[in-house]
Amino acid sequence: MHLQFCGANREVTGSCHLLQTKHKRILVDCGIFQGSDFNAGKNFDDFPFDPRSIDVLLVTHAHHDHVGRIPKLVRDGFEGPIYMTRATTELAPLIWEDALSIMSHDREKFEYPMLYEAEDVARARSLCRGVEYDQIVDLSGGVTAIWKDAGHIFGSAFIEVMADGTRIGFSGDIGNDGVPILRETDILDPVDVLLCESTYGDRVHEPIESRRAVILQALRRGIARGGTIMVPAFSLERTQELLYELNTLSEYDRTLPNIPVFVDSPLAIDATEVYEKYHEYYDSEAQKKFRAGDNFFDFPNLHLTYTKTESQQLNTLKGPKIIIAGAGMMNGGRIQHHAIRYLPDPHSTVLFIGYQAAHTPGRRILDGEKQVTLLRQNIQVECAVEYVSALSGHGDQEKLARWIKSAGSAPDRVFCVHGEEQASLTFRSLIERDIGVSAYVPAYEEIIEI
Repeated sequence: MHLQFCGANREVTGSCHLLQTKHKRILVDCGIFQGSDFNAGKNFDDFPFDPRSIDVLLVTHAHHDHVGRIPKLVRDGFEGPIYMTRATTELAPLIWEDALSIMSHDREKFEYPMLYEAEDVARARSLCRGVEYDQIVDLSGGVTAIWKDAGHIFGSAFIEVMADGTRIGFSGDIGNDGVPILRETDILDPVDVLLCESTYGDRVHEPIESRRAVILQALRRGIARGGTIMVPAFSLERTQELLYELNTLSEYDRTLPNIPVFVDSPLAIDATEVYEKYHEYYDSEAQKKFRAGDNFFDFPNLHLTYTKTESQQLNTLKGPKIIIAGAGMMNGGRIQHHAIRYLPDPHSTVLFIGYQAAHTPGRRILDGEKQVTLLRQNIQVECAVEYVSALSGHGDQEKLARWIKSAGSAPDRVFCVHGEEQASLTFRSLIERDIGVSAYVPAYEEIIEI
């Protein structure tokens, strides 16, 4: 039995892992590589395996860097079942359709190539199979899999696969502590081999107790500057978590300043409807609010701008306002149009609340660059730049270490994936020093016997 590492190796995006057992070729995730835009050249490369040879695809969650190349996988010949949680069966197609819309626009305007077409999305959707948390799924050939709640985004899971007498854990993305709406991350069962994300393997987040206060302070600073506060937010989870926090600040704490808040993302609006459908996934606090009739995705001064016309009309509004829009790394979507308008404005603010992958416009801005390229335009960055790490959906170094230890008995081997090289190497050293387990940072396309 062996593992081939086919993405998110010494980088954060493009998660894709191939497990070869005696009788099965199992792929876990098939995500997009995120860099400058959705049409990044690396995504057009051939897979390091024959998609027609894959028997089954297991999906941890619906973020683009975990599901974004699935329609391409189907286009290139994959025909097997795709297993994921029930919520993910509804969220993943929203991701594919949104990306398809962006790619279609870019093809028409810039003559960019298409990674996949509408028929590939339809075919991928038809292959999806919903599973419940803690349900043991028989994949045949003596292989079973179970999905456990990762607490990262709605419907997210880590997956434990039992094959050939060996139990292998695939972390997907492990959630932060105290994430609004979501339940806490499940404990890990004892596994022989673990593939563990390491996005924040080299750092520790702000205390979760101060999260709401940090958000409020950042917003107040932005309002004091008198301009627009842009929030590049992932349409799945970061937007909903921020709305939950703003709802609390508005209706419970009554400390949210009286300015308009716009969710300018059709994908986020559609995804929120899925959140409202699967309330059994909520944590105890969200369940309590739900049973009391509290719609925590709504509060005074909140406006949903679904259409392109509604989005464009935001440009005419004077005075401070908050615009929440995707993409979360500013590498696509409506946030780019707002950024072109407001990044050069010293009175405005860009507030980052999620991870910014290397080479994305968001990362460049966060690293202090004073000029970025958006929609083929060179844009000066004169606005204020804020970052709230406590809203990150990824567990930090301490959370990841606690999760590995939660199994009781340590794995024989841990592979650090889904992290930039320095973060993965730092986390590897911590695992070996503090947990006493052999850890390794694999390279792209590397094959390792287990």
